Amino acid sequence: MNLFEKLIATYDTSLDKNGVSGERLASRLAALSKIGLTADNGSYRIGFSKEEKAAKDLVKEWMSEAGLTVTQDGAGNVFGRLEGKNPNLPALMSGSHVDSVPNGGHFDGPLGVLAALEVVSAWKQTGFVPERPFEVTIFSDEEGARFNGGLSGSTSMIGEAKKEDYLPKKDIHGDSFTKVLEDVGLSAEEFFNSQKDLSKLEAFVEIHIEQGKRLEQAGVPVGIVTGIAGPCWLKMTFTGVAGHAGNTPMNDRKDALVAASQFIHEVQSLPGQVSSSAVATIGKVDVLPNGANVIPGEVRLIVDIRDIKKDTRDRLVEMVIEKAQSISTAHGIELHYEETLREAPVPIAEDMQQKLEKSVVAQGIEPVYLPSGAGHDAMIVGRALPVAMIFVQSKDGISHNPAEWSSLNDCVQSVHVLKDFVEGYDL
Repeated sequence: MNLFEKLIATYDTSLDKNGVSGERLASRLAALSKIGLTADNGSYRIGFSKEEKAAKDLVKEWMSEAGLTVTQDGAGNVFGRLEGKNPNLPALMSGSHVDSVPNGGHFDGPLGVLAALEVVSAWKQTGFVPERPFEVTIFSDEEGARFNGGLSGSTSMIGEAKKEDYLPKKDIHGDSFTKVLEDVGLSAEEFFNSQKDLSKLEAFVEIHIEQGKRLEQAGVPVGIVTGIAGPCWLKMTFTGVAGHAGNTPMNDRKDALVAASQFIHEVQSLPGQVSSSAVATIGKVDVLPNGANVIPGEVRLIVDIRDIKKDTRDRLVEMVIEKAQSISTAHGIELHYEETLREAPVPIAEDMQQKLEKSVVAQGIEPVYLPSGAGHDAMIVGRALPVAMIFVQSKDGISHNPAEWSSLNDCVQSVHVLKDFVEGYDL
């Protein structure tokens, strides 16, 4: 069964109303899934690849069919614009990305783009014209699989892409940033001159799959995002003394792994002490010299710390450092740490959440509020404009995997919420 057949098999056609078509959305999701399709039935469309470009080109065709004026900037970001009754008002923007991680799923990114486009397609069918202009957007290279970074298109659009950050980059094949852009018809010079006139934009709203289990557990199709967590990464090194496993008494050891293990265990209790949305993860650990009969002399690890509020996130960072220091001292271990990443969280303004709540309730859905622990283009755009996010239920919380799944019923419900949000924005 292909993606279209699987999506449509359990679809409730009563959700086809006010011009919105579940079949159209399903056919477009299925068509995009065929570009970069992997042997595991996953998606391989990394940023600035020919596959990402092909997906953009296909969506451009659909944009034109829906009556949008289509443009592309120097970063490869695509904009489909519909003029409103008052074309002088700043536009509402909605969209996401069509690039993927290697062997990813078919909903992360494309759903946000196609849901926004479905709103326009529904308007064309019913003859509705919004009060202010509406722009459907495809951002380039959100996932960052190409250069181990990401969010490149949205960063360029708000004017924060810096040459010193991008030009030295080499991709997974060793090609320069400049060459990679040229291979898909772009140029580095234009990339750094792609800032949009932000005074002509009112706000940005993004639909995205949840990539978690909270909505599934709550039994609701969509949720209202309260904020997008900003990550802080701490690279830590615990240094003890390597020694023979048989000839070093237990009371005369400086085992770096014992200290690091205690730290790893105790970190999990810290986030709950600062907020309900804070998290801390240690997913990368290197043990040296990593011999079965050698006392570990050094452990290197990375702590990923996130929250949707800056003050609580930063307090958690301090607590993690204090915990590492106290454990190291107790074990006679040296500790060295450095901060390698710190991005500001983006809280969603109360008025934007309230507008979304109104639209959710209008669809007969119970409002559920939840934070976003992952980064999104809305996080970048939120540095410059008001933003809102709608999460769509993810089956089993699986994402970045061919098994990634959101039912067509839930996807279409998100379209109705977005459509109502845009239509009622100025009421």
